[in-house]
Amino acid sequence: MLEKKAWHDRYPEDLPLTLEYDKYALYQYLVNAAKEHGEKKALYFMGKEMTYKELYEEAKKAANYLQSIGIRKGDRVAIFLPNTPQSVISYYGILMAGGIAVPTNPLYTERELIFQMNDAQARAIICLDILLPRVNSARSHTSLEHVIVTGIKDYLPFPKNVIYPFIQKREYNMLVKVEPSNDTHVWKKMMEQSVADYLESPIDPEEDLALLQYTGGTTGNPKGVMLTHYNLSTNVQMCETWLSRNGEQKGQDVVLGILPFFHVYGMTAVMNFAIKKASKIILIPKFDAGDLLKVIDKQKPNLFPGAPTIYIGLLNHPDLEKYDLSSIDACISGSAPLPVEIQERFERVTGGKLVEGYGLTETSPVTHANFVYADRINGSIGVPWPDTDAKIIQLGEEGLEEMPIGEIGEIAVKGPQVMKGYWKNEEETANTLKDGWLLTGDLGYVDERGFFYVVDRKKDMIIAGGFNIYPREIEEVLYEHEAIQEAVVAGVPDPYRGETVKAYVVLKEGAGLTEEELNEFARKYLASYKVPRIYEFRDELPKTAVGKILRRKLIDEEKQKQEATTV
Repeated sequence: MLEKKAWHDRYPEDLPLTLEYDKYALYQYLVNAAKEHGEKKALYFMGKEMTYKELYEEAKKAANYLQSIGIRKGDRVAIFLPNTPQSVISYYGILMAGGIAVPTNPLYTERELIFQMNDAQARAIICLDILLPRVNSARSHTSLEHVIVTGIKDYLPFPKNVIYPFIQKREYNMLVKVEPSNDTHVWKKMMEQSVADYLESPIDPEEDLALLQYTGGTTGNPKGVMLTHYNLSTNVQMCETWLSRNGEQKGQDVVLGILPFFHVYGMTAVMNFAIKKASKIILIPKFDAGDLLKVIDKQKPNLFPGAPTIYIGLLNHPDLEKYDLSSIDACISGSAPLPVEIQERFERVTGGKLVEGYGLTETSPVTHANFVYADRINGSIGVPWPDTDAKIIQLGEEGLEEMPIGEIGEIAVKGPQVMKGYWKNEEETANTLKDGWLLTGDLGYVDERGFFYVVDRKKDMIIAGGFNIYPREIEEVLYEHEAIQEAVVAGVPDPYRGETVKAYVVLKEGAGLTEEELNEFARKYLASYKVPRIYEFRDELPKTAVGKILRRKLIDEEKQKQEATTV
């Protein structure tokens, strides 16, 4: 039985505090969808549609082929693809073959690719043809034995599949011709040769890994997070419960797949969630605000998991009013803090609900969210999901000490979605998992109702002149200025104060704003020690593939500038 918590009283009557979880291999969701809803549409990709029956047959063929080249239970297979049908087929095919999927960001450089392949000891990689030169350059420095190559055109409808190579030549200045060999395999030929059958491996869902998901590596090398079939499936079921509505039938939702599936947020909240519910996924391989508005207008998705930068991009597009976004019913925003002003504007435009959630790669990823169809608190990350516990702690002499209500400390979480540990890294595992709790590294507090708030990353807190300053608080103020599209605040080295507050700002198209005007605005709403001492206006900010602004990269740039001036 769950211990009674303050947030349990906030749960709506139809939202359970605890669930009965499936204990089988994660790919069983695809098997079930194909058997029960085989003729329903599973994927939409640039005009091409695929049913659940077709998707299941393709995944079985992929599993068969992987086994034919020697992939066995526990072997790691990398997926080096954007959101395409092949990324979904590969993921489930790897799991069916008994393998462990290693999602890999297509933007990785050769150096980053070498590190991840070697750390994971991947035996095979499935990549896009335009990424093959990078893979081939890295290959001799890794454990890779097999490369499977596919192209965007492989699942495009006619005549797009004929035209696309010319578009690729123009955009990327390359047209890759792949010759099959014993260790290089062409996707289309692979699928033609393979049969829709595979040798099923016995899976212990609570022990066997489905995924090695690498963290962003903003400090040091990325760490491989070990997520079991059970970790991932429990989080999917929590997600399904959180977004369910009375009288809802399976196969009715249309889910927008703009979040990359090589990130655990997109993998859980879009791909695995949609397949569990036999929903249709609209696959979007890259974010372009104008193109995305057209897709929403035509395909009418009702669920839109996203990140703040995606919503900001849509709201600031000059042609926003030309498109109908009223199909959108619910959105959970993650990966970065959601400015309240953006939340309210997006809800006015769509008529749907946009709520903030919270999670980490280490938790599959979601642990908290605001209620979609009940009361919420703007600025809060909401309450813990079913079967998930959380508290605010500090490390004391006698271990973890819980902080009083309203006081800032580190957020700690516990639940069935929490990782098994870090791959080949017992020291980091021991530092992060303590007494059954996962220490998130995020600073926050909880109110008397049980709603949690993230103040900032523990490592992002700025200490200037002895004051603790939280960047998120300053960013919320900056986002309230009508001329600002994006803003991020960081602590940069200062010889007198130790650190000083610097704001990096992107203005809306056509907006004019001076440093003096922005500084005057900030002083109206912030204590003097919190007001940025430096402002830098930029055309864009560095981001991860999921749209999270890379604060650490900006800090590193600042340090390099200062070092260069002192030489």
